[in-house]
Amino acid sequence: MKPLFVSGPSLNLRVTLLVLISISLMIAEYNRSDSLKSLRTQLSALVYPIQYLVNLPVKAGQWLSINFNSRMQLLSENARLHEQNQQLLASQQQFEELNSENTRLRKLLGASARIKDKVQMAEVMAVRLTPFSRKISINKGKNHGVFEGQSVIDAYGVLGQVIEVGLLSSVVRLIVDSDHKLPVQVVRTGRQAVAEGKGVIDRLNLLYLPNQDIKNSIKVGDLLVTSGQGGHFPPGYPVGIVEEVNLDIAQPYAQVQAVPKALLERNREVLLIWTDNPEPSVETVPNNIGGE
Repeated sequence: MKPLFVSGPSLNLRVTLLVLISISLMIAEYNRSDSLKSLRTQLSALVYPIQYLVNLPVKAGQWLSINFNSRMQLLSENARLHEQNQQLLASQQQFEELNSENTRLRKLLGASARIKDKVQMAEVMAVRLTPFSRKISINKGKNHGVFEGQSVIDAYGVLGQVIEVGLLSSVVRLIVDSDHKLPVQVVRTGRQAVAEGKGVIDRLNLLYLPNQDIKNSIKVGDLLVTSGQGGHFPPGYPVGIVEEVNLDIAQPYAQVQAVPKALLERNREVLLIWTDNPEPSVETVPNNIGGE
């Protein structure tokens, strides 16, 4: 059947035209004409949004992947640095502890070098605290030559006396124990008194100081040392510093308090003292002077 209307050129003519146009474009591209280059530029501007939209999912995926990997790397690096920082802090604490221990040991060695008597270092095993009672346990006993009534000091002053001796450990009564009395002497004036424990860690009472001559014999800041009386502590060891002097007109003696020189319950190492002639045990001392 013949068509009623002719819609356009024939198929052969259209194919021929397209071939001619293609050949012309190929020749123009080969010769790189300026007019075609301008047309290409304009066409690329029109095509760019389409290319951008086509590439957008790919670029978004790449961006997310890079940022995710970077975040994971940052988190991993942060965790590693945090762990390293914790290790450094722990090492610093150990270094500070070792430095503190070395300082304590040097002070003990310095103290032992100044002592003419025989000394031996012992470690504090435990602190025994009860109302008005202050005692510590040390890791030296009868097998090490420790005896009851033996003097114990630290790098700063008199600490106390041994009151119980086991084979491998001993118990030391500190000078602040309420049952402990220690003969002392004021370095500045030579005045003698008795330092009595009050059961608290930082106080000693000085007994037998008459009101009438207290102003001339003792004052705040005076250094107290062992007098050697009482038969247990060798003379000359630091005991404490006078902190308070009060006249009590209602009593025959003044109220005088001192602060111990020794670290007492803060020690980790102490020194045991052997004199040339070991003294008897604390139970044999009259009137409880110098020990139990």
